[in-house]
Amino acid sequence: MAEAITKYVKVAADCMDNKKARDIRVLKVAEITTLAEYFVICTANSTTQVKAISNEIEFKLKTEHDVVPHHIEGHDSASWILLDYGFMLVHVFLEEARDFYGLEKLWKDAIPVEVEEL
Repeated sequence: MAEAITKYVKVAADCMDNKKARDIRVLKVAEITTLAEYFVICTANSTTQVKAISNEIEFKLKTEHDVVPHHIEGHDSASWILLDYGFMLVHVFLEEARDFYGLEKLWKDAIPVEVEEL
C-alpha cells in the first residue's frame, strides 16, 4: 500500500504543477500524527485557480485511480480547499490563507519530500 500512497501523492503534486500552482510542498507526517501520512500543499493566485487545482486532483485520482476523498472542505470560499483522502491531506491555498495558517511552521517536525523522490 505504501507504494500506491506515494503514487497518489505524486499525482496530486503533478496536478498542482500542471495547473501552475506555486510553492508545492510535500510533507511526510506519518511519524508525528495519525491524521495522514502526507500533506501536499500549494499556493494558487486566485480563487478560480484554487478550485481548478483541487478539481483537477479530485478528477485525476477518481478517474485514473478510483480514489475519492473522504471529505472536502472550503469549496465555497475557495481561499483554502482541503481534500482529505485519509492517507493524504491536500491543501490548496490562496497566498494570504497559507501565510495565515502557516502549516509548514505548525508541522515543522514533518519530513520534507521532493516530488521527484516519490
